[in-house]
Amino acid sequence: MVTLLRRLVTDDFNRKLFGAMVVIAANAGGAWTPIGDVTTTMLWIGGQLTGPNIIKDLFLPSAVSLIVAVLALLPQVKEIEPMERKPTMSDMASQRSTFILSAGLSGILSVPLFKQLTGLPPYLGMMGALAMMWLITDILNAGKPLKENPTPDKALQQIDHAGILFFLGILLSVSALNSAGILQELADWLTRTLPNQDVLATAIGIVSAVIDNVPLVAATMGMYDLSQYPTDSQLWELIAYCAGTGGSLLIIGSAAGVAYMGQEKVDFVWYARRITGPAFLGYMAGIATYVATHLDTVSAPVLALATEQGLT
Repeated sequence: MVTLLRRLVTDDFNRKLFGAMVVIAANAGGAWTPIGDVTTTMLWIGGQLTGPNIIKDLFLPSAVSLIVAVLALLPQVKEIEPMERKPTMSDMASQRSTFILSAGLSGILSVPLFKQLTGLPPYLGMMGALAMMWLITDILNAGKPLKENPTPDKALQQIDHAGILFFLGILLSVSALNSAGILQELADWLTRTLPNQDVLATAIGIVSAVIDNVPLVAATMGMYDLSQYPTDSQLWELIAYCAGTGGSLLIIGSAAGVAYMGQEKVDFVWYARRITGPAFLGYMAGIATYVATHLDTVSAPVLALATEQGLT
């Protein structure tokens, strides 16, 4: 998207602002789908959330978060100059690219449906989508020189192995802390200190702006058992929203923000001064929207847990 903005927006300041809006939109959009954000996917695969409920309960808060943040940023936008139209690729190449893109997106979007219908692990659905893309591109490229055509096997050679090992290390470390009982002690302390799950999830989201949200969510999954907070409880939904959108508060808070910082050379102070405030307004507006739509049930699990532990 940042690459596309470079072609559409000539003014550097406006492009930085629109790039920040893209970061906020990417994080807000990933929070309400089971495959849109790493942390939401972790909660979905771990059984804390189900696909239909994520979409039903988090779409509105995520949309409100984005709309409020964008509206707060719009007054900073300078007058946009019209751009000259440049020649594009041929109609045939455009249709081919559109077809491949549509097929790829359809395969990805079908993964939650695959899990819902079959009960099989989501990675099998993703591997099936990859196989479909491989078959489609091989058919389209039949009879053409291999060097001229991008294929899935070439794409697989560019996998970010360092990123995979990073996430593996995080999950192994969190599992070790869980096995040692440290996460349970931390959960008990947080329950005594922050007995309201709304405040707890909000704090996790704010911390995720500084610390990577993957270990935060992984630790939370180890701290709170499904027997305390069952599947699709408000705590898990709030954590999915807060950890996802909270990454927009600082430029280093999400992968989208880090990529944006590298491509547009945006410094930390500029983002904090111009973007953090509107992003925080959107973040809190989304939380308020979620709480307002769940007033009858939002605090019940925490009160029940507090009663069991003799905290009320």
